[in-house]
Amino acid sequence: MSLFKPLQDLPKEERKTIEGKSEHVHCLIIGSGPAGYTAAIYTARANLNPVMYEGLQPGGQLTTTTEVENFPGYPEGITGPVLMEDLKKQAQRFGTDIRWGVATDVDFSKRPFTVIIDEKTSITADAVIIATGATAKYLGLESEKKFMGSGVSACATCDGFFYRGQDVAVVGGGDTACEEALYLAGLAKKVYMIVRKNYLRASQIMQERVLSAPNIEVLFGHRTREVVGSQSVEGVILLNSRDEEVRIDVQGFFVAIGHQPNSDFAKKFLETDEVGYIKTVPGTSKTNIPGVFACGDVQDKTYRQAVTAAGSGCMAAIDTERFLAENK
Repeated sequence: MSLFKPLQDLPKEERKTIEGKSEHVHCLIIGSGPAGYTAAIYTARANLNPVMYEGLQPGGQLTTTTEVENFPGYPEGITGPVLMEDLKKQAQRFGTDIRWGVATDVDFSKRPFTVIIDEKTSITADAVIIATGATAKYLGLESEKKFMGSGVSACATCDGFFYRGQDVAVVGGGDTACEEALYLAGLAKKVYMIVRKNYLRASQIMQERVLSAPNIEVLFGHRTREVVGSQSVEGVILLNSRDEEVRIDVQGFFVAIGHQPNSDFAKKFLETDEVGYIKTVPGTSKTNIPGVFACGDVQDKTYRQAVTAAGSGCMAAIDTERFLAENK
């Protein structure tokens, strides 16, 4: 059910109340991270006076990582939180108005567009850039939910410290899962990787690192049936390729099986794929609504890298600048 009704559909008195709280901006950026901050830098330098609402996780997913070694310009590497703080300061330096808040609903049926922040604040904007990223997926097991925060996690860099010297498991076979396993290998006594396929989907260099790590054991052809324990995680019941139960004793269970794009608030107006990634015109950040642009992981299901997110943020800013110039 929608949290927001177009202003014209509300009772007169309620409409007056909301309209009285409304604020108009020229360029609104929803979400932060490499895409949002880069879009902010470019739009601010173009004198578009951008206003950004950072979302639930200011700085995006990179704030949960440690060393970032593949972002250009940092030959010695840099931590994710520091990189995001640098981008934020750069956006602020050029005048971006950065605020705390979450977009909970939108009305893109006409310009200026309307965006509801935290279910109560109405913002109208001449152009909107969506950079809300994606959220980690879980397996959907009841036992997984039961131990959320008590041994189950989707962020090794956030919670790995609590399992120093213990045994842990990581679910997944892609680059993210390998990265999580390698990080945990530096803390935990033993790391099990639970992989449904008989191979890793990760890049070759990540595969080599995982397979050569002395305290990582990859369990190919296994899937998770249940997470077990009393007050916290004590083990995981797996099913092998012959549907036989296998138990491993672990104290931490880390899920690294992908992400869900944070696009629900705008789906009734924007075209998305079956997963929820916002569709954009190839080679641009343009959505099916002229004046609404999408960048970063909310529309990128292929690369999902910080540098490609930043690049798409630049594209969104330039597309926005051109749109506003053509539609004064």
